[in-house]
Amino acid sequence: QLQLVESGGGLVQAGGSLRLSCAASGRTFSRYAMGWFRQAPGKEREFVAGISWSGGSTYYTNSVKGRFTISRENAENTVYLQMNSLKPEDTAVYYCAAARVYGAASFVPTAGRAYDYWGQGTQVTVSS
Repeated sequence: QLQLVESGGGLVQAGGSLRLSCAASGRTFSRYAMGWFRQAPGKEREFVAGISWSGGSTYYTNSVKGRFTISRENAENTVYLQMNSLKPEDTAVYYCAAARVYGAASFVPTAGRAYDYWGQGTQVTVSS
C-alpha cells in the first residue's frame, strides 16, 4: 500500500497562487509516476498534471499549461503542484494519485484507471 495525503488547498482570489503538496508513505515512492487530478461539482474527474517516476518528464492538460507546474522530491516522498494565475474554473477538489509504471522512466499516465493509489483530496476554491 502507498498512502497519499494532500495539503495546501484553500480559498484564493482569481489571479492568485496556491501550492499543493502530496506526501507519500508506505512504499518506494520513487518507483511511481505521480499525477494530479481534479473534480468540480457535477463534472467528471479530469487529469491535470503528471510527472514520471524519474522526474524527467511532465505532462499537463491544455487548460493549465503555462500556469501550473508539477514537481517531485523523491528524497522527501513528496510531489507538488504549483498553481499560478488561478481562475474560477480551477475550482475543484484536487487529488493526488500514484501509478506503478514498469519500464519507461519517462512515461506519464493520463488516464485515471492507470493509477493505483489515491489521496483523499483537497479543496481549491478560486473566487472571481
